[in-house]
Amino acid sequence: MKNKYKKTLTLCVIHEHPRVLLGMKKRGFGEGKWNGFGGKVEEGEDIEEAMHREMREEMGTSVKNLEKRAIIEFETEGEPEIQRVHVFHGDTLENEPAESEEMRPQWFHIDEIPFEDMWPDDAHWFPMFFAGKNFEAKFLFDKDENIIDMDIKETNEI
Repeated sequence: MKNKYKKTLTLCVIHEHPRVLLGMKKRGFGEGKWNGFGGKVEEGEDIEEAMHREMREEMGTSVKNLEKRAIIEFETEGEPEIQRVHVFHGDTLENEPAESEEMRPQWFHIDEIPFEDMWPDDAHWFPMFFAGKNFEAKFLFDKDENIIDMDIKETNEI
């Protein structure tokens, strides 16, 4: 079997208990879905630098406390790449978030996260994330964004 290309991405979910900051994606990949903040790691950047840059671009601020919690790989049947996402927990923003051309940030109570308007995998890994656990996960999707297979396991180190 041919090796798939792995694309490195970042994702940060801001959690100031009991509230969670998500962004409504206004354009591009994931448009119309609530998600954390993040994106591609550019050449010459390390993962944390990319995380801070993406948050400044998407919501006009960054986070003071970043903690890497997970690595999640996303694969879609028939697609040539696997998205390898480094997932961070953030709990203290430098400034109030602001809407950008790409994202509209909004705070949600932890019990009112809009999973029905998010990627289908989020409902599976968010509980482990909010429990403060480190984990690795893999999700396989069909072309209609349905989960075909998944594997989530707790790990000591990320």
